[in-house]
Amino acid sequence: MKSAFLFPGQGSQSIGMLGEAAEAWPIIAETFSEASQVLGFDLWSICKDGPEDELNSTAVTQPALLTASVALWRQWFVDNGPRPDFVAGHSLGEYSALVAAESLNFFDAVKLVRLRGELMQNAVPAGQGRMAAILGLEDDVVIAACEEAAEGDVVAAVNFNAPGQVVIAGHSAAVDRAIDVCKGKGAKRALPLPVSVPSHCSLMKPAADELAKALDDISFNDAVIPVVQNVTGAPEQDRDSLKENLLRQLYSPVQWTDSVRYLSEEGVEAAVECGPGKVLAGLAKRIDRNLSVFPIETPDALQKALDGVKG
Repeated sequence: MKSAFLFPGQGSQSIGMLGEAAEAWPIIAETFSEASQVLGFDLWSICKDGPEDELNSTAVTQPALLTASVALWRQWFVDNGPRPDFVAGHSLGEYSALVAAESLNFFDAVKLVRLRGELMQNAVPAGQGRMAAILGLEDDVVIAACEEAAEGDVVAAVNFNAPGQVVIAGHSAAVDRAIDVCKGKGAKRALPLPVSVPSHCSLMKPAADELAKALDDISFNDAVIPVVQNVTGAPEQDRDSLKENLLRQLYSPVQWTDSVRYLSEEGVEAAVECGPGKVLAGLAKRIDRNLSVFPIETPDALQKALDGVKG
């Protein structure tokens, strides 16, 4: 049976995440300790006890989710899980996928996502950027609504998460206008998201320019597992292409629907959500009901995933 690993992005974090896993698996604490040494602060303490606003700070959220995903990936192999045929990560999760595919080492990834979070926070002044979820409209309708609402500002469809579920981002006022336009076009729901960073739109280009400088100092390897990348929805293993697409991802839409459809077309029947929460499992059901997605954030869940993937 062909399988894939899916790594979640921001929004999957919560205080106390991986608490049950940490009690059962020493590798959770070990992996967070490695990350804390790179960061210079106790990352596990923030994940365990908060405060919530600190965990939800983009510059902390990003290394926290990367570390959680890598820890679970390591535990999968401790429990003799099979290597997947593909890996893919949603937004930030693509860094976890690259670590899993041995294109990027964990220490470098921790440094990069910490910097990525800081650059994203600094790219747009607080209050001037926004994201919103649009439910119940076709992709092209949302794209057209953003064009209608722009009025010289930036607003764009940036996360194609599933059929009928698109996230938009840009200047706050333009996002608000686009919400109104989408409601007028029959959106079931159109609501602002509790984030201040307008990810994956052109407002992140300055952050990408700065991140490019850091990427020049990082060694990338060819991936040992094909990585289905956000900007193309297609697999890649060449290190230069992986690096280029990772950079483009910061200011380009996440083609998650295309990514999951590609996996299905390639015969993937089972996928593992390697990180906290079940966001990607929910999206997968909307994209392809025949694809089974197994979370692995607890010992019981990991055992069910092993059974499911091994058939």
